[in-house]
Amino acid sequence: MPHHLKRTRSSFVPDNNSPVLEISALTKVYGGKNAPTKALNGVSLTVQRGDLVAIMGPSGSGKSTLLNCIATIDTPTSGTIRIAGTDTARISRSGLADFRRTQLGFIFQDSNLLDTLTARENIALPLTIGHVPVDQILKSVESIAKSLGVADVLDKYPYQMSGGQRQRIACARALVTRPQLVLADEPTGSLDSKNAKLLLESLEAINRAQKATVLMVTHDETAASFCRRVLFIRDGKVFTELMRGSDTRREFFEKIMQIVAVQGGVNNAR
Repeated sequence: MPHHLKRTRSSFVPDNNSPVLEISALTKVYGGKNAPTKALNGVSLTVQRGDLVAIMGPSGSGKSTLLNCIATIDTPTSGTIRIAGTDTARISRSGLADFRRTQLGFIFQDSNLLDTLTARENIALPLTIGHVPVDQILKSVESIAKSLGVADVLDKYPYQMSGGQRQRIACARALVTRPQLVLADEPTGSLDSKNAKLLLESLEAINRAQKATVLMVTHDETAASFCRRVLFIRDGKVFTELMRGSDTRREFFEKIMQIVAVQGGVNNAR
């Protein structure tokens, strides 16, 4: 076991001196030898601590496959993925669930909340599973809910909340453990423009305040414009990258639109 991977009874200890995410020469091939399909074709990228990064690309470009490999849901054919210094290929099968719970946060297009739990209980779930003391759970849940503007619905069940509120509760659940990396898969895909903006503004604020590291796959140019970097994938490769720098969000949005237009996949902007 490498020196940076110190296993405790219930968690992994990350190497805080390493980038949060390092991917090198990643490939993923589906199908047999007679009809192979290369979904990822030598992807290499680095995400630093506290970064907010979007991945964009047309359908079939490989972005969802990449996210699944980073999430340890899928296994790459070759190449390496390191999260906070840990080579994910060296984690035992029995350790993967623990690794995901303690080091990764997940935000999906649909909130995936448990209908039988209140918002408070949904947010607290990963902490409860991790045997965090109750008083600490209560403080953490209240704090993240306040940051996301959903403290007033903590005692409601999912069916009693709006779609935007449910998605922000899901976001709170992903962030409450202070994971090394938050993976967001089309987080605004099921929201109207108003609720999408609320979610993105909240996520951007938490990224700045807590240095939360977020990697977001999106088709939405508006969502991508809230990020600091946008990586564009085509044919299983990262073919270009945009840095926001000192641009306003509107200026960054226009640059994103220009590249998407070249790809031939302009979406309706919000």
